[in-house]
Amino acid sequence: MLPNAVSERILSRGLMDVLIRAGLVAILAISCYEVFRPFLNLMLWAMILGVTFYPLHLNIRSRLGLRDGHVATLIVVVSLVLMMVPIYLLAASMAESVQAAIELIKSGELHVPAPNESVASWPLIGQPLFDFWQRASSDLTSLIKQLLPHLRGFGLGLFGKLAGVGAGFLLFIAALIVGGIFMAFGENGHRSAVQIASRISGPDRGPQIAQLCTATIRAVAQGVVGIAFIQMLLVGLGFVLMGIPGAGLLALMVLLLGIMQLPVVLITIPAIIFVFATEGATLGTIVFAVYSFVAGMSDNILKPLLLGRGVNVPMPVVLIGALGGMVTGGIIGLFIGPVILAVGYMLFWHWVEDQPKAQEDAEEEERAA
Repeated sequence: MLPNAVSERILSRGLMDVLIRAGLVAILAISCYEVFRPFLNLMLWAMILGVTFYPLHLNIRSRLGLRDGHVATLIVVVSLVLMMVPIYLLAASMAESVQAAIELIKSGELHVPAPNESVASWPLIGQPLFDFWQRASSDLTSLIKQLLPHLRGFGLGLFGKLAGVGAGFLLFIAALIVGGIFMAFGENGHRSAVQIASRISGPDRGPQIAQLCTATIRAVAQGVVGIAFIQMLLVGLGFVLMGIPGAGLLALMVLLLGIMQLPVVLITIPAIIFVFATEGATLGTIVFAVYSFVAGMSDNILKPLLLGRGVNVPMPVVLIGALGGMVTGGIIGLFIGPVILAVGYMLFWHWVEDQPKAQEDAEEEERAA
Protein backbone atom coordinates (compact mmCIF):
# COMPACT_ATOMS: atom_id res chain seq x y z
CA MET A 1 0.00 0.00 0.00
CA LEU A 2 2.89 2.32 0.72
CA PRO A 3 4.22 2.41 -2.85
CA ASN A 4 0.72 3.18 -4.12
CA ALA A 5 0.34 6.02 -1.65
CA VAL A 6 3.72 7.44 -2.63
CA SER A 7 2.90 7.23 -6.35
CA GLU A 8 -0.47 8.92 -5.79
CA ARG A 9 1.25 11.68 -3.87
CA ILE A 10 3.77 12.15 -6.66
CA LEU A 11 1.02 12.24 -9.28
CA SER A 12 -0.96 14.74 -7.21
CA ARG A 13 2.09 16.95 -6.78
CA GLY A 14 2.86 16.73 -10.51
CA LEU A 15 -0.72 17.62 -11.39
CA MET A 16 -0.58 20.59 -9.01
CA ASP A 17 2.66 21.77 -10.61
CA VAL A 18 1.10 21.55 -14.07
CA LEU A 19 -1.98 23.50 -12.97
CA ILE A 20 0.13 26.19 -11.31
CA ARG A 21 2.30 26.56 -14.42
CA ALA A 22 -0.76 26.68 -16.68
CA GLY A 23 -2.32 29.32 -14.43
CA LEU A 24 0.84 31.44 -14.49
CA VAL A 25 1.06 31.14 -18.27
CA ALA A 26 -2.61 32.14 -18.57
CA ILE A 27 -2.09 35.16 -16.31
CA LEU A 28 0.94 36.20 -18.34
CA ALA A 29 -0.94 35.79 -21.63
CA ILE A 30 -3.93 37.80 -20.37
CA SER A 31 -1.64 40.54 -19.03
CA CYS A 32 0.24 40.75 -22.33
CA TYR A 33 -3.06 40.95 -24.22
CA GLU A 34 -4.37 43.77 -22.00
CA VAL A 35 -1.17 45.74 -22.59
CA PHE A 36 -1.22 45.07 -26.35
CA ARG A 37 -4.98 45.54 -26.90
CA PRO A 38 -4.88 49.35 -27.57
CA PHE A 39 -2.48 48.66 -30.44
CA LEU A 40 -4.23 45.55 -31.78
CA ASN A 41 -6.09 47.20 -34.68
CA LEU A 42 -3.02 49.24 -35.60
CA MET A 43 -0.75 46.20 -35.72
CA LEU A 44 -3.29 44.06 -37.59
CA TRP A 45 -3.82 46.76 -40.20
CA ALA A 46 -0.05 47.34 -40.46
CA MET A 47 0.53 43.61 -40.96
CA ILE A 48 -2.15 43.49 -43.68
CA LEU A 49 -0.59 46.47 -45.47
CA GLY A 50 2.93 45.06 -45.11
CA VAL A 51 1.94 41.67 -46.52
CA THR A 52 -0.04 43.30 -49.34
CA PHE A 53 2.70 45.68 -50.47
CA TYR A 54 5.64 43.29 -50.00
CA PRO A 55 5.59 41.93 -53.59
CA LEU A 56 5.82 45.52 -54.82
CA HIS A 57 8.66 46.04 -52.36
CA LEU A 58 10.58 43.07 -53.83
CA ASN A 59 9.96 44.25 -57.39
CA ILE A 60 11.26 47.77 -56.72
CA ARG A 61 14.26 46.42 -54.82
CA SER A 62 15.25 44.12 -57.67
CA ARG A 63 14.84 46.87 -60.30
CA LEU A 64 16.48 49.78 -58.48
CA GLY A 65 18.94 47.88 -56.31
CA LEU A 66 18.06 49.85 -53.18
CA ARG A 67 18.16 48.67 -49.60
CA ASP A 68 15.06 47.27 -47.93
CA GLY A 69 14.66 50.29 -45.67
CA HIS A 70 14.96 52.76 -48.54
CA VAL A 71 12.44 50.86 -50.68
CA ALA A 72 9.95 50.68 -47.78
CA THR A 73 10.34 54.42 -47.14
CA LEU A 74 9.78 55.16 -50.84
CA ILE A 75 6.57 53.09 -50.91
CA VAL A 76 5.21 54.74 -47.75
CA VAL A 77 5.97 58.30 -48.93
CA VAL A 78 4.53 57.77 -52.41
CA SER A 79 1.40 56.10 -50.98
CA LEU A 80 0.84 58.97 -48.55
CA VAL A 81 1.24 61.58 -51.30
CA LEU A 82 -1.14 59.73 -53.64
CA MET A 83 -3.79 59.33 -50.95
CA MET A 84 -3.64 62.60 -49.07
CA VAL A 85 -4.70 64.81 -52.00
CA PRO A 86 -7.99 63.02 -52.81
CA ILE A 87 -8.69 62.39 -49.12
CA TYR A 88 -8.23 66.10 -48.42
CA LEU A 89 -10.60 67.01 -51.28
CA LEU A 90 -13.25 64.57 -50.04
CA ALA A 91 -12.91 65.75 -46.44
CA ALA A 92 -13.15 69.40 -47.51
CA SER A 93 -16.23 68.63 -49.60
CA MET A 94 -17.82 66.82 -46.67
CA ALA A 95 -17.17 69.73 -44.33
CA GLU A 96 -18.52 72.24 -46.86
CA SER A 97 -21.68 70.18 -47.37
CA VAL A 98 -22.38 70.02 -43.66
CA GLN A 99 -21.68 73.73 -43.22
CA ALA A 100 -23.91 74.63 -46.17
CA ALA A 101 -26.76 72.54 -44.79
CA ILE A 102 -26.45 74.22 -41.39
CA GLU A 103 -26.41 77.71 -42.93
CA LEU A 104 -29.41 76.89 -45.12
CA ILE A 105 -31.45 75.75 -42.13
CA LYS A 106 -30.44 78.82 -40.08
CA SER A 107 -31.32 81.27 -42.85
CA GLY A 108 -34.84 79.88 -43.20
CA GLU A 109 -34.53 79.73 -46.98
CA LEU A 110 -34.99 75.99 -47.06
CA HIS A 111 -38.24 75.25 -48.91
CA VAL A 112 -39.87 71.91 -49.60
CA PRO A 113 -42.10 71.78 -52.71
CA ALA A 114 -45.69 70.64 -52.25
CA PRO A 115 -46.36 66.95 -52.90
CA ASN A 116 -48.34 65.62 -55.80
CA GLU A 117 -51.83 64.45 -54.91
CA SER A 118 -51.09 61.03 -56.42
CA VAL A 119 -48.74 60.34 -53.49
CA ALA A 120 -51.75 59.91 -51.20
CA SER A 121 -52.98 57.00 -53.31
CA TRP A 122 -49.82 54.95 -52.77
CA PRO A 123 -50.53 51.74 -50.82
CA LEU A 124 -49.75 51.59 -47.09
CA ILE A 125 -47.48 54.64 -46.80
CA GLY A 126 -49.22 56.98 -49.24
CA GLN A 127 -51.48 58.97 -46.90
CA PRO A 128 -49.00 59.33 -43.98
CA LEU A 129 -46.26 60.34 -46.42
CA PHE A 130 -48.57 62.84 -48.13
CA ASP A 131 -49.55 64.43 -44.79
CA PHE A 132 -45.95 64.68 -43.61
CA TRP A 133 -44.80 66.09 -46.95
CA GLN A 134 -47.67 68.58 -47.02
CA ARG A 135 -46.84 69.84 -43.55
CA ALA A 136 -43.16 70.15 -44.46
CA SER A 137 -44.03 72.25 -47.50
CA SER A 138 -46.41 74.55 -45.62
CA ASP A 139 -44.81 74.92 -42.16
CA LEU A 140 -41.28 73.53 -42.20
CA THR A 141 -40.10 75.56 -39.19
CA SER A 142 -42.59 74.07 -36.74
CA LEU A 143 -41.95 70.58 -38.11
CA ILE A 144 -38.21 70.97 -37.56
CA LYS A 145 -38.84 72.19 -34.01
CA GLN A 146 -41.01 69.14 -33.37
CA LEU A 147 -38.41 66.77 -34.79
CA LEU A 148 -35.44 68.57 -33.23
CA PRO A 149 -35.15 66.30 -30.15
CA HIS A 150 -35.00 63.26 -32.43
CA LEU A 151 -32.70 64.94 -34.94
CA ARG A 152 -30.31 65.97 -32.17
CA GLY A 153 -29.59 62.37 -31.25
CA PHE A 154 -29.29 61.40 -34.90
CA GLY A 155 -26.96 64.31 -35.57
CA LEU A 156 -24.72 63.48 -32.63
CA GLY A 157 -24.53 59.89 -33.82
CA LEU A 158 -23.73 61.03 -37.35
CA PHE A 159 -20.98 63.37 -36.19
CA GLY A 160 -19.63 60.56 -34.02
CA LYS A 161 -19.46 58.30 -37.07
CA LEU A 162 -17.73 61.03 -39.06
CA ALA A 163 -15.23 61.48 -36.24
CA GLY A 164 -14.69 57.72 -36.32
CA VAL A 165 -13.98 57.96 -40.05
CA GLY A 166 -11.38 60.66 -39.41
CA ALA A 167 -9.78 58.59 -36.68
CA GLY A 168 -9.82 55.60 -39.03
CA PHE A 169 -7.89 57.53 -41.67
CA LEU A 170 -5.34 58.65 -39.08
CA LEU A 171 -5.00 55.06 -37.92
CA PHE A 172 -4.55 54.01 -41.54
CA ILE A 173 -1.69 56.49 -41.98
CA ALA A 174 -0.01 55.23 -38.81
CA ALA A 175 -0.54 51.62 -39.93
CA LEU A 176 1.00 52.40 -43.31
CA ILE A 177 4.12 53.74 -41.58
CA VAL A 178 4.35 50.67 -39.33
CA GLY A 179 3.68 48.46 -42.37
CA GLY A 180 6.69 50.07 -44.02
CA ILE A 181 8.79 48.95 -41.05
CA PHE A 182 7.41 45.43 -41.52
CA MET A 183 8.39 45.54 -45.19
CA ALA A 184 11.90 46.64 -44.30
CA PHE A 185 12.27 43.44 -42.28
CA GLY A 186 10.12 41.33 -44.59
CA GLU A 187 12.48 38.36 -44.88
CA ASN A 188 12.82 38.02 -41.13
CA GLY A 189 9.06 38.40 -40.74
CA HIS A 190 8.38 35.66 -43.29
CA ARG A 191 10.84 33.37 -41.58
CA SER A 192 9.22 34.03 -38.21
CA ALA A 193 5.74 33.36 -39.62
CA VAL A 194 6.86 30.02 -41.03
CA GLN A 195 8.48 29.10 -37.71
CA ILE A 196 5.32 29.94 -35.77
CA ALA A 197 3.10 28.02 -38.19
CA SER A 198 5.49 25.05 -38.08
CA ARG A 199 5.54 25.08 -34.30
CA ILE A 200 1.73 25.01 -34.21
CA SER A 201 0.93 22.55 -36.98
CA GLY A 202 4.21 20.72 -37.60
CA PRO A 203 7.16 21.26 -39.94
CA ASP A 204 5.39 19.66 -42.92
CA ARG A 205 2.25 21.82 -42.83
CA GLY A 206 3.72 25.00 -41.41
CA PRO A 207 5.06 26.50 -44.67
CA GLN A 208 1.80 25.64 -46.47
CA ILE A 209 -0.31 27.35 -43.80
CA ALA A 210 1.94 30.43 -43.81
CA GLN A 211 1.68 30.63 -47.60
CA LEU A 212 -2.10 30.19 -47.45
CA CYS A 213 -2.49 33.01 -44.92
CA THR A 214 -0.25 35.29 -46.98
CA ALA A 215 -2.14 34.60 -50.21
CA THR A 216 -5.51 35.11 -48.53
CA ILE A 217 -4.49 38.43 -46.98
CA ARG A 218 -3.22 39.73 -50.31
CA ALA A 219 -6.24 38.51 -52.26
CA VAL A 220 -8.83 40.07 -49.94
CA ALA A 221 -6.86 43.26 -49.27
CA GLN A 222 -6.27 43.88 -52.97
CA GLY A 223 -9.45 42.45 -54.42
CA VAL A 224 -11.98 43.78 -51.89
CA VAL A 225 -10.63 46.62 -49.78
CA GLY A 226 -8.28 47.95 -52.46
CA ILE A 227 -10.92 47.96 -55.18
CA ALA A 228 -13.45 49.65 -52.89
CA PHE A 229 -10.89 52.33 -52.01
CA ILE A 230 -10.06 52.92 -55.69
CA GLN A 231 -13.76 53.22 -56.52
CA MET A 232 -14.25 55.70 -53.69
CA LEU A 233 -11.45 57.89 -55.04
CA LEU A 234 -12.64 57.70 -58.66
CA VAL A 235 -16.31 58.34 -57.93
CA GLY A 236 -15.60 60.88 -55.19
CA LEU A 237 -13.31 62.98 -57.36
CA GLY A 238 -15.98 63.07 -60.07
CA PHE A 239 -18.59 64.19 -57.54
CA VAL A 240 -16.28 66.88 -56.14
CA LEU A 241 -15.37 68.28 -59.57
CA MET A 242 -19.05 68.32 -60.56
CA GLY A 243 -19.99 70.12 -57.34
CA ILE A 244 -22.57 67.60 -56.16
CA PRO A 245 -23.81 68.41 -52.64
CA GLY A 246 -22.51 66.00 -50.03
CA ALA A 247 -19.83 64.59 -52.33
CA GLY A 248 -17.71 63.48 -49.38
CA LEU A 249 -20.56 61.58 -47.73
CA LEU A 250 -21.51 59.97 -51.03
CA ALA A 251 -17.91 58.88 -51.58
CA LEU A 252 -17.86 57.33 -48.12
CA MET A 253 -21.05 55.44 -48.99
CA VAL A 254 -19.32 54.20 -52.15
CA LEU A 255 -16.51 52.83 -49.98
CA LEU A 256 -18.97 51.04 -47.70
CA LEU A 257 -20.90 49.55 -50.62
CA GLY A 258 -17.68 48.43 -52.29
CA ILE A 259 -16.43 46.57 -49.22
CA MET A 260 -19.86 45.01 -48.66
CA GLN A 261 -19.81 43.79 -52.29
CA LEU A 262 -22.92 45.80 -53.21
CA PRO A 263 -23.18 47.61 -56.58
CA VAL A 264 -21.81 51.14 -56.48
CA VAL A 265 -24.30 52.16 -59.19
CA LEU A 266 -26.78 52.52 -56.32
CA ILE A 267 -24.96 55.80 -55.67
CA THR A 268 -23.76 56.83 -59.13
CA ILE A 269 -27.07 56.45 -61.01
CA PRO A 270 -29.08 58.73 -58.63
CA ALA A 271 -26.22 61.23 -58.81
CA ILE A 272 -26.37 61.18 -62.62
CA ILE A 273 -30.13 61.68 -62.53
CA PHE A 274 -29.72 64.60 -60.11
CA VAL A 275 -27.15 66.29 -62.35
CA PHE A 276 -29.32 65.96 -65.46
CA ALA A 277 -32.38 67.18 -63.55
CA THR A 278 -30.62 70.30 -62.23
CA GLU A 279 -28.25 71.24 -65.08
CA GLY A 280 -29.76 69.63 -68.14
CA ALA A 281 -28.07 67.67 -70.91
CA THR A 282 -24.83 69.53 -71.60
CA LEU A 283 -21.41 68.29 -72.65
CA GLY A 284 -20.19 68.47 -69.06
CA THR A 285 -23.10 66.49 -67.64
CA ILE A 286 -22.80 63.85 -70.37
CA VAL A 287 -19.07 63.44 -69.68
CA PHE A 288 -19.81 63.24 -65.96
CA ALA A 289 -22.52 60.62 -66.53
CA VAL A 290 -20.24 58.42 -68.62
CA TYR A 291 -17.34 58.82 -66.19
CA SER A 292 -19.44 58.10 -63.10
CA PHE A 293 -21.07 55.05 -64.66
CA VAL A 294 -17.70 53.62 -65.75
CA ALA A 295 -16.15 54.38 -62.34
CA GLY A 296 -19.08 52.70 -60.61
CA MET A 297 -18.65 49.59 -62.75
CA SER A 298 -14.84 49.54 -62.58
CA ASP A 299 -14.88 46.72 -60.02
CA ASN A 300 -15.91 44.34 -62.80
CA ILE A 301 -12.59 45.09 -64.49
CA LEU A 302 -10.42 45.29 -61.39
CA LYS A 303 -11.68 42.14 -59.63
CA PRO A 304 -10.38 39.67 -62.22
CA LEU A 305 -7.00 41.42 -62.03
CA LEU A 306 -6.68 41.73 -58.24
CA LEU A 307 -9.02 39.19 -56.64
CA GLY A 308 -8.36 35.47 -56.56
CA ARG A 309 -4.76 34.65 -57.39
CA GLY A 310 -5.37 31.05 -56.34
CA VAL A 311 -7.57 31.91 -53.33
CA ASN A 312 -11.33 31.41 -53.53
CA VAL A 313 -13.07 33.36 -50.77
CA PRO A 314 -16.89 33.41 -51.06
CA MET A 315 -18.43 36.85 -51.11
CA PRO A 316 -20.78 36.11 -48.14
CA VAL A 317 -17.66 35.60 -46.01
CA VAL A 318 -16.40 39.02 -47.06
CA LEU A 319 -19.80 40.63 -46.43
CA ILE A 320 -20.14 39.10 -42.96
CA GLY A 321 -16.56 40.09 -42.16
CA ALA A 322 -17.22 43.69 -43.24
CA LEU A 323 -20.44 44.03 -41.26
CA GLY A 324 -19.09 42.27 -38.18
CA GLY A 325 -15.85 44.21 -38.30
CA MET A 326 -17.71 47.51 -38.56
CA VAL A 327 -19.92 46.63 -35.59
CA THR A 328 -17.04 45.51 -33.39
CA GLY A 329 -14.21 47.76 -34.55
CA GLY A 330 -15.80 50.78 -36.20
CA ILE A 331 -14.56 52.09 -39.54
CA ILE A 332 -11.18 50.37 -39.23
CA GLY A 333 -12.94 47.08 -38.49
CA LEU A 334 -14.68 47.45 -41.83
CA PHE A 335 -11.29 46.93 -43.47
CA ILE A 336 -9.78 44.39 -41.06
CA GLY A 337 -12.91 42.24 -40.62
CA PRO A 338 -13.07 40.75 -44.14
CA VAL A 339 -9.37 39.91 -44.11
CA ILE A 340 -9.41 38.21 -40.70
CA LEU A 341 -12.60 36.24 -41.42
CA ALA A 342 -11.28 35.19 -44.84
CA VAL A 343 -8.06 33.90 -43.28
CA GLY A 344 -10.05 31.97 -40.68
CA TYR A 345 -12.33 30.55 -43.38
CA MET A 346 -9.43 29.37 -45.53
CA LEU A 347 -7.60 27.84 -42.54
CA PHE A 348 -10.76 26.01 -41.49
CA TRP A 349 -11.27 24.44 -44.90
CA HIS A 350 -7.57 23.63 -45.16
CA TRP A 351 -7.93 21.73 -41.88
CA VAL A 352 -11.10 19.98 -43.12
CA GLU A 353 -9.52 18.89 -46.41
CA ASP A 354 -6.19 17.91 -44.85
CA GLN A 355 -7.23 14.38 -43.87
CA PRO A 356 -4.85 11.52 -43.06
CA LYS A 357 -3.96 9.28 -45.99
CA ALA A 358 -5.47 6.20 -44.35
CA GLN A 359 -8.82 7.95 -43.99
CA GLU A 360 -8.70 9.09 -47.61
CA ASP A 361 -7.98 5.54 -48.76
CA ALA A 362 -10.91 4.26 -46.69
CA GLU A 363 -13.23 6.86 -48.21
CA GLU A 364 -12.05 5.98 -51.72
CA GLU A 365 -12.73 2.29 -51.03
CA GLU A 366 -16.23 3.14 -49.78
CA ARG A 367 -16.94 5.17 -52.90
CA ALA A 368 -15.60 2.38 -55.12
CA ALA A 369 -17.79 -0.18 -53.33
